[in-house]
Amino acid sequence: MAGRPLWRLRGAALVLAAAVAAMAGAVRCAPQQGIAMYGAPALPPDFVALPYANPDAPKGGRIVLGVAGSFDSLNPFILKGNAAAGVGVHTVETLMARSIDEPFTLYGLLAESVETPPDRSWVEFTLRPEARFSDGRPVTVEDVIWSLETLGTEGHPRYQTAWKKVASIAATGERRVRITFSVSDRELPLLMGLRPILEKAQWQGRAFGEGSLVPPTGSGPYVIGKVDPGKSITFRRNPDYWGRDLPINRGLNNFDEIRYDYYGDGNVLFQAFTAGDISVFREDNAGRWLTAYDFPALRSGAVVREEIPNRRPSGISGLVMNMRNPIFADWRVREAMTLAFNFEFINRTLNGGGEPRILSYFSNSSLAAGDGPATGKVADLLRPFAASLPPGTIEGYAPPASSAAAPIDRSNLRKATRLLEEAGWTVKDGVMQDAAGRPLAFDILLANGARDSGTVVDIYVEALKKLGIRASVTSVDSAQYKERTNTYAFDMTWYTRALSLSPGNEQMLYWGAAGVREPGSRNWMGMDSPAAEAMIAAMVGSADPETFTAATRALDRILTAGRYVIPAWYSRVSRIAYSRHLHHPARIPLYGDWPGFLPDVWWYEE
Repeated sequence: MAGRPLWRLRGAALVLAAAVAAMAGAVRCAPQQGIAMYGAPALPPDFVALPYANPDAPKGGRIVLGVAGSFDSLNPFILKGNAAAGVGVHTVETLMARSIDEPFTLYGLLAESVETPPDRSWVEFTLRPEARFSDGRPVTVEDVIWSLETLGTEGHPRYQTAWKKVASIAATGERRVRITFSVSDRELPLLMGLRPILEKAQWQGRAFGEGSLVPPTGSGPYVIGKVDPGKSITFRRNPDYWGRDLPINRGLNNFDEIRYDYYGDGNVLFQAFTAGDISVFREDNAGRWLTAYDFPALRSGAVVREEIPNRRPSGISGLVMNMRNPIFADWRVREAMTLAFNFEFINRTLNGGGEPRILSYFSNSSLAAGDGPATGKVADLLRPFAASLPPGTIEGYAPPASSAAAPIDRSNLRKATRLLEEAGWTVKDGVMQDAAGRPLAFDILLANGARDSGTVVDIYVEALKKLGIRASVTSVDSAQYKERTNTYAFDMTWYTRALSLSPGNEQMLYWGAAGVREPGSRNWMGMDSPAAEAMIAAMVGSADPETFTAATRALDRILTAGRYVIPAWYSRVSRIAYSRHLHHPARIPLYGDWPGFLPDVWWYEE
């Protein structure tokens, strides 16, 4: 990398202060096999396997997964390009591995131990001596330092928020590396443990930030086999994988081969599944789950169906309004857009009315804000920002109810018209326009072949016409969709963000003001909310779970009452159809069907 490392340029006083804090904490901590956000890891040091894995699972066979879209890169760690699925999951490892049976707990993977003081002002990892990259070279402290620094300065924006809080990183022994932080943030030791570790030598003389079809050298259980650019990628289980006998890996990585095949859209992908070309299909539509699964392979028993329950937050899914377009800057306009969305009719049409609406970004969990006015710590956290918060943040807010009887809910449209008039919009000659005569018109961007969002948008556009609003629809391929959403070149689009039971620094990437201007963030709505950023700071800086929960609920109120997304539905189960030769343990983890479950703990058996 050109120039001096970023962390060396930070103030000496800051580094000294962090070092003093580290020295003070050093006598109060000891190396551990795992680390939790709060409290202690659930598994003992001598655990045999993850509780949701089958340590006796047979090895062998192949699983074929389907993806809608295409790819043009094998580097998933940068913003540029559209990376192939699975590269960062199957071939590259992290210092520690997550258990999806706990809200946020990590256990040693490349690192045999982790050490951090009670104030978490620093973290030290000790590498396993046997850790090797797939080319046989040892994983070294130098690789770790280079990887974290490169990801933090040249990698995808998702790595940069945490890296900006690093004061220094240095080797403290042949296999030990210490990272010292410049701010109080309990999550940082865990985030550093989850950063991908790459082989430094492979990248010498190569630009890290450029997309490439050169396979990265990792230390993971699989290596990349055949690549057909844009069409398929195959991973082969590495027989020389260094970590196959670790307790954290027992019962995992069971397939000899994992292949991802790409299809033009979700409908073609489903047809490929019914024809037996792919092994698994996740159905995200409750209505189709009841009506569309009557094909020969299912009737013969070659395909089975299963609903996998989960206890994770709903996240958010729906139509996001881009406030970089001034027409959406007023909360009254955003509320009017929400009033025009007849959720009950759409839910009945697509899902048979069976799915619950997203009332909170953290629905289905204890982190949800709940009904009614804010109280206790939540109210205390919000009070300093009361004057700048949209109505309903402190008092309580829920998306407007509608009627399933007809596509158009006229009562809600009348409410929407009144709000638009308050915001300076009026109907003239059947067109909603402002005082200067400019029409209220915008474009809705969709990815080609979207199975449900297209139907939702068709119904929604007709309702908007009744308000005198003209919404056009543009569909683009997956590469164009990624480029346009990365640069926020849209007015409205379908938006889905999965949220965990341990929200933290990534929330700044989702909702932080920097994303208004910087490309590649998840802040598609363009929100600039000091209150939201203050709640995120309170979340990552909290020393106890009670304060953390209060700060998360306060953030939930800000997001929900901000009316940035017209919320759709969520499901309490994952609906999965799969080949009868595939199996998984009976014990379902806390997060259910989540990264780390399929294909990780599944296996093939005749």
